[in-house]
Amino acid sequence: MARTQEKISESEKAANSRIVHEKLSYAVIGCAQRVHSALGPGFPENVYHRALCRELNRAGIPFASEAPFEVAYAGEVCGRFKVDILVDSRIVLELKAASDICDDHVSQCYAYLKATGANLAILINFGQRRLQTKRLVMSKR
Repeated sequence: MARTQEKISESEKAANSRIVHEKLSYAVIGCAQRVHSALGPGFPENVYHRALCRELNRAGIPFASEAPFEVAYAGEVCGRFKVDILVDSRIVLELKAASDICDDHVSQCYAYLKATGANLAILINFGQRRLQTKRLVMSKR
């Protein structure tokens, strides 16, 4: 676990030195903040998902809700999954309505980045009194 934390910390440090998809990601976070300000914490994740999709649409930000992807291993598809929201085919949004962001949520985002080929995920937690966001960057391979 310590090695994983070291890698995450290095990735976060790299992200802080350069903002990936700066303008678009700030616009997305602004949409999430508007949703959270209006609804507050306490609702199930799907309520925030639908509200954020409406807000992204109102802001003219292109997105796909529950965008499907496949996971390949040794050249064969071994699984399928959906990301909560894929913004402009570049940013993975993972939505939570939890008491806090945990390491499992972060690991899930990195797995999604690896599988989708995107290089930025934004983990958004609506479950707190204040909106929590975490930018996760995967360097291009």
